[in-house]
Amino acid sequence: MTESKAKILVWDAPVRVFHWLLVLSFAGAYLTSESERWRLVHVSLGYTMGGLVAFRILWGLVGTRYARFSNFVRGPATVIRYVQALLSGKPEHHIGHNPAGAVAIVLLLLSSVAIVASGWAVYNDVGGGLVEELH
Repeated sequence: MTESKAKILVWDAPVRVFHWLLVLSFAGAYLTSESERWRLVHVSLGYTMGGLVAFRILWGLVGTRYARFSNFVRGPATVIRYVQALLSGKPEHHIGHNPAGAVAIVLLLLSSVAIVASGWAVYNDVGGGLVEELH
């Protein structure tokens, strides 16, 4: 007996491009963070990250089916139920992101916004040393 499986394309091109550009922007900004010589590169990569996150939030609202937050972001009860099923060894199957993965994505986007905002504040001398330490 063979099972026939339908091929479902989940991640569209904009999500894939966003993902890898975010990875490259973050890595580049991290690698240039301690050098005054590379400061403009660091700042440019930070602004790039900000633009990418803004795009992803917009695409999460109006994009394709699996890119929309409404397709995978769920409430706390659903996340708890998923984690309990996962821990019991019987995880639910989801096309695209599961509820726990959705939490990770939301936290990643929020932390990216915080990093970009704090970087902007440091670059523009707003907020003092505390913001610089946070960044």
